[in-house]
Amino acid sequence: MKNYPQSDLLKRLPKQFFASLVAKVGEHLEQGHDIINLGQGNPDQPTPEHIVKSLQLAAENPINHKYSPFQGYRYLKEAAAEFYKREYGVEVDPDKEVAILFGGKAGLVELPQCLLNPGETVLVPDPGYPDYWSGVELAKAKMVTMPLREENNFLPEFDELNAEDLDAAKLMFLNYPNNPTGAVATKDFFSKTVELGRKHDICIVHDFAYGAIGFDDKKPVSFLQTEGAKEVGIEIYTLSKTYNMAGWRVGFAVGNPSVIAALNLFQDHVYVSLFGAVQEAAAAALTESQQCVRELNAMYESRRNVLISGLQEIGWDVKSPEGSFFAWLKVPVDFTSMEFADYLLEKAHIVVAPGIGFGEWGEGFVRVGLLTSEERLKEAIQRIEQLNLF
Repeated sequence: MKNYPQSDLLKRLPKQFFASLVAKVGEHLEQGHDIINLGQGNPDQPTPEHIVKSLQLAAENPINHKYSPFQGYRYLKEAAAEFYKREYGVEVDPDKEVAILFGGKAGLVELPQCLLNPGETVLVPDPGYPDYWSGVELAKAKMVTMPLREENNFLPEFDELNAEDLDAAKLMFLNYPNNPTGAVATKDFFSKTVELGRKHDICIVHDFAYGAIGFDDKKPVSFLQTEGAKEVGIEIYTLSKTYNMAGWRVGFAVGNPSVIAALNLFQDHVYVSLFGAVQEAAAAALTESQQCVRELNAMYESRRNVLISGLQEIGWDVKSPEGSFFAWLKVPVDFTSMEFADYLLEKAHIVVAPGIGFGEWGEGFVRVGLLTSEERLKEAIQRIEQLNLF
């Protein structure tokens, strides 16, 4: 059998750091161990029933058995506009300011290819979502990282960026509520971001994947709520987390019309369009009762409280996340993040994600997902307590 070599482009792509973690977990499962997996980012609850029923009905409609319009049905764009008006008070033009995406990840990876030429600069948070790196590499662009430090509430310090990088930058990725840290952004921070984008002609891309998940009666802020935000950028929203629709692969970008047009043009060459029945179900999710979202948020907050209070009780000095479904925990002294993740897997059969997998500034932390039951979280705490680390 002939072995065809991969292209240089594929060879340049960043290695999937967490593939090795999945392999390690698989080995322990094969050995019969009871694994508590807190390392994943996959919602554990089913999609709400009314959304599933919408899909079922739509799947029976022959119109949805044909190719749907290249850039998606207008009713889904109208639903996205209605959603932003209702939830954030933001007016959106469904024709010029919304692009339907095959999940949020697709838009995030596509954007550097839409807006950058080889060698141009992208500002990327560190720690951050690793697929930002993939998009930068596919565009053959240059990545400059922005450290996210605990002492600054995991917000980048724009004053730290050197003038040369700011002048060269064409694109900036931000993500709040944040993966992996669970931090949230403030209105003041987003105002400074818009000002920076204007001054240096940088397109701001806000990844709002966890926009529905905020704790302590504080609703996460949308970047588009900031005056002038649509002049300098876009926001990417996914239904994966808000409605437990991760496997459905549907999201949308909202904001600056020129960026939306670029995304639409790129996708015209890569896809036809999303299955019409999924578009109908997505529209139902965005426009019908949001009680399921409120209940989901309350569940994550309750899980957060169980995890953080339990870890604090056994002596682990951890801080409570303000949003997302992740907690970002400092590793004990004398461990790297990878060593600690391996230790928990070997000694307690608990999976966590080592911080180094999210960038250089992720070292010293592990990411824990609130994506299992409170009973399993309590059991994980008991297993960690028995290790006598704290």
